[in-house]
Amino acid sequence: MKENQFDPIDLLILKELTSDARIAFSQLSKKLKVSNTLIHQRVKKMKEAGIITKAIYRLEPAILGYQTSAYTHIMLTNSKLHREVEAELQKIPEIVECVNISGRYALLVKIYARNNRHLRDVIYERILTIEGVEGTNSTICFETNFVRNVPLELGKE
Repeated sequence: MKENQFDPIDLLILKELTSDARIAFSQLSKKLKVSNTLIHQRVKKMKEAGIITKAIYRLEPAILGYQTSAYTHIMLTNSKLHREVEAELQKIPEIVECVNISGRYALLVKIYARNNRHLRDVIYERILTIEGVEGTNSTICFETNFVRNVPLELGKE
């Protein structure tokens, strides 16, 4: 399956699965009025192509006791160290996302913490102690209004 080479059935399958990843393929085939075998084949192709990676449950951090979230920019002493720093950041469970970015800061991480003091401890005791980290700049999130997948469109150039 080539990049962005979806037909209308593929798009419908993806829209349904991103809406409810737990839907049974038999139920999905009835809803889309196609065979169960077709659903299995298309999903298999999309998995093999890396379009669908896995179905996961999304946890609600606030209900689990994580009252503070922040995006933290990380400045490195040398940009060549980013892989080593990323490997160390991955060991910190409160960091749920890490991206390499352009500009003065090399990395951006999303952190969930129980409270502001816990956030401070993660930054000062876990992040700033990593060899190669020069400094940080954090922005605390008040709330997440929405999270969604990228838009699904047919053959847009």
